[in-house]
Amino acid sequence: MALDEPREEDFVYEKNGITFMIEKDLLEKVRPVKVDFSETTGAGGYNITSNMSSCASGSCGGSCSC
Repeated sequence: MALDEPREEDFVYEKNGITFMIEKDLLEKVRPVKVDFSETTGAGGYNITSNMSSCASGSCGGSCSC
């Protein structure tokens, strides 16, 4: 993740006052993308999951095209 300005090739989505951006081509490959924020005692952070993590682990049975 990085702070950036939207470009023409980005898909921009806003939810609860937070703006998310992802390149349109990448979004098609990794869809769906889920962004969660979790907080524990003294720490917090984002967890991002997508189909890309499934392809990396081979759990799509070799049928995905990422």
